[in-house]
Amino acid sequence: MIRSASPIDAPAIADIWNRIIRDTVMTFTTAEKTANGLATAMETQPFFVSEAEGVITGFATYAQFRPGPGYAFTVEHSIHIADHARGRGLGRALMGVLEDHARVQGMHSMIAGISGENPFGVSFHTALGYVEVARLPQVGQKFGRWHDLVLMQKFL
Repeated sequence: MIRSASPIDAPAIADIWNRIIRDTVMTFTTAEKTANGLATAMETQPFFVSEAEGVITGFATYAQFRPGPGYAFTVEHSIHIADHARGRGLGRALMGVLEDHARVQGMHSMIAGISGENPFGVSFHTALGYVEVARLPQVGQKFGRWHDLVLMQKFL
């Protein structure tokens, strides 16, 4: 089941996101998310979760791509699925709901920022109609290494 997230889901979302932050280069940040911080973010940006038998198995969210009124209709999203729930089509389902929500809100363009070391993320987004628009070499640093950032875009 895909549904809108509520603050009660924030600890489960933080658990999924923090494992990605701690253990992978899917995101370049090293600052872990807090349940309180996510609950606060839910006040101003949409979050959706996938849930199975009462357990949060993934989430997706979006926010304005860059600050300022000129970027008001371009958003960047984040999507993560718990390790045990991958390969079940949850990512595709979450993205469908997320993109539909963005369209209803009048958004024009959605951006995906993907680690160059995440070919699955690139192929996933390609299958959803995203197109690579930029590859920024060595803009992220994590685990003592430089990483490329792949920017992909989809017009909604």
